[in-house]
Amino acid sequence: MMVKRTGLVLALLATAALSACGSTPVASTAGNYAQPIGGAPVTANPTDYSSALVCLNQYARSNRIVAPRIAVGRIADYTGKEESDGSGRKVTQGASLMAVSAFAKAGMPLVERFDTSVSEFELKYANNKLISDRPNPAPEVPADYRKILAGQVPGSDFYVIGGITELNYNIRSAGVDAYAGDKDTDGLKGNFRRRVFIMNIALDLRLVNTRTLEVVDVISYQKQVVGREVSLGVFDFLNGNLFDISAGRGALEPMQLAVRALIERATVEMAANLYGMPGPQSCLRYDPFGDATVGQTGAFTPAYNNLGTNNAQTRDDPSRWNARRDPDIRDAKRGRY
Repeated sequence: MMVKRTGLVLALLATAALSACGSTPVASTAGNYAQPIGGAPVTANPTDYSSALVCLNQYARSNRIVAPRIAVGRIADYTGKEESDGSGRKVTQGASLMAVSAFAKAGMPLVERFDTSVSEFELKYANNKLISDRPNPAPEVPADYRKILAGQVPGSDFYVIGGITELNYNIRSAGVDAYAGDKDTDGLKGNFRRRVFIMNIALDLRLVNTRTLEVVDVISYQKQVVGREVSLGVFDFLNGNLFDISAGRGALEPMQLAVRALIERATVEMAANLYGMPGPQSCLRYDPFGDATVGQTGAFTPAYNNLGTNNAQTRDDPSRWNARRDPDIRDAKRGRY
């Protein structure tokens, strides 16, 4: 009798929970129906080669090497692989953006060639004398228009193009499945499953001399990605009640992060060649985080003299500027100045 009452209580609780989920949501005083879960801070997104890129920058600065200007072109996805449900491509379409970040970490001067739509738009308006760099004092007073000067746009010395050329699934897999239990129909039974599978991604990049169109550097790399899955289940009839309990854990190495690692490794080799750096042993003489404007997140040109408190290293701090983690922002939010 106790077991039947327990089952009835569980059924009533489940019904109440489902009805609560299906009720009409009501907006809170803040204007939201629900509070989003999660509060992980924004962090840097480095690979195992990001420190080497920053070291290259420090090497060039310390040896006063004039770096060539780099432009990043189209680094396309040539694998042709798409999700089976039609939701999109398997591989990131932002490889060019990853390459821009990688060359910035290496301290290379960059010129924009990937998306020049805004510059071309403003150049067109400036050519028609419609753009001014000063605020107009009054609508009826004409403002000075922006002048177009010959040679005002710096050119690139080299540009990078290429593509993601391979995505091979399940190049090797292994696993074990085990099932054991009582031979009686109502007896205890259990199962265990463990699987490991490996895939790989490949990248082909080339560095081209902008003036001569000579291909001066070609690099092809591949990286393997591993995935693991473990599950355990128990099935039993107990006092007329059915119990089916299972648990599992799975992990897949991030595929898009593997693409970033491929690009950063290729960038390290290209930049080391352009800088004339002999190899990784040169990093022993330099602090890889010695430059205040280049770090794991990329590089920037300081607009003001505030590198003592706003620099590349502070950009790596996951607590900085976070309303929950940074005491300065938290106190300011509460009105404590």
